[in-house]
Amino acid sequence: MPAFSSAQSRDINYHLHPYTNAVAHQKIGPRIIERGVGIYVYDEQGNKYLEAMAGLWSVAVGFGEPRLGEAAARQMRKLPYYHTFTHKSHAPSIELAEKLVGYTQGRMSRAFFTNSGSEANDTVVKLVWYYNNALGRAQKKKIIARQRGYHGVTVASASLTGLAANHRDFDLPLPQMKHTSCPHFYRQGRPGETEEDFATRMASDLEALILEEGPETVAAFIGEPVMGAGGVIIPPRTYWSKIQAVCRKYDLLIIADEVITGFGRLGTRFGSEAFGIEPDIMVLSKQITSSYQPLAAVLLSPEVTAVIADHSAALGTFGHGYTTSGHPVAAAVAIENLNIIDERGLVENAAATGAIMQAALLELAGHPLVGEVRGMGLIAGVELVADKESRRPFDPLGATGAAIYERAQENGLIVRGIQDTIAFCPPLIITPDQVADMVALFRKTLDEVHASMPG
Repeated sequence: MPAFSSAQSRDINYHLHPYTNAVAHQKIGPRIIERGVGIYVYDEQGNKYLEAMAGLWSVAVGFGEPRLGEAAARQMRKLPYYHTFTHKSHAPSIELAEKLVGYTQGRMSRAFFTNSGSEANDTVVKLVWYYNNALGRAQKKKIIARQRGYHGVTVASASLTGLAANHRDFDLPLPQMKHTSCPHFYRQGRPGETEEDFATRMASDLEALILEEGPETVAAFIGEPVMGAGGVIIPPRTYWSKIQAVCRKYDLLIIADEVITGFGRLGTRFGSEAFGIEPDIMVLSKQITSSYQPLAAVLLSPEVTAVIADHSAALGTFGHGYTTSGHPVAAAVAIENLNIIDERGLVENAAATGAIMQAALLELAGHPLVGEVRGMGLIAGVELVADKESRRPFDPLGATGAAIYERAQENGLIVRGIQDTIAFCPPLIITPDQVADMVALFRKTLDEVHASMPG
């Protein structure tokens, strides 16, 4: 047993952690992060780590940005809390809603605020049902997501998520949520199939599922422009245009889950811009405040807004909301955070420095452990394989990824192991020199783990 600090012991005794083996945690203990500066964080022993995951895909402006702390303090002194129920509002929520809608250049017309991406997608499910009830389509309630997609962990949003760990023994998914194919060409492509053919097949799979369920029962399709927690899956270029054509054919709302891809991650303001997606609903979180405050937003098209507004009039109210919807401190931090992204050209930096990161990681494609390097902007995944030529995965799946994750931390690098895909998603402020340091630490880690393998 390791010798635990007082803080570690208290954590073990009192804290149930998300996404953690609770029994193993009692033996391993937590790595307690004490402070952060820029792209680096430091633990309680003073060890320094290059945070190559921006926390959880989310700290756009880096750690320790003083302007965000100052924005929060100013708002705390002025109006630390007020709600937005029953015709009440406040300046930060108004300004933020206007700013977000403005970014979409007329595609969206209203913003509804929640506290997390999970809550936002839970809200989206209710909005889709409310919308179709308003239109007299009581049967049109099913929502199609994708295998390996990630949309949150509430009962509804976890049902949209297409990952087994989020369903097992939670009695999920709900029956209204269906899942179609994951657009990962490296793993799902057939021999001799081109990416164009693969994209066509993915759209055909969606259409077949809609027809199997009955188009009159299917209300919407939800997807991340680029899949994050499912393994950083970059769809073929024509994938989204083909998917959208199927959705429009059968009158499905298109929901773009931009929780990871929003605010510059792919080198564009939104991931929808990068892939030509024209959503009816957009979901935003994470980089909206750089996760300095809990906040998410659901943006609605004018058409969807009008139906929901008219139905609220018919019923007398829109009976949905959270105590802290549009929280003034969170909204103030979001405004300042988005101002920093704009002023410092961080969307453009994600495109330029992201290209450098992609090229540097691609140089690792010849490494004995690496099967595929994939990414876009400042997000990437490196998939590890037991055999490069056959693409045979390791058995058991995830053990090598876990070994890389642990060794990387010992080398001062925080990445994420998604089974045997190692994910990168550094803060948008990262520089080319820091990218070089990050990739060098990762190469060192790969070499060390490979050298430790039997045979």
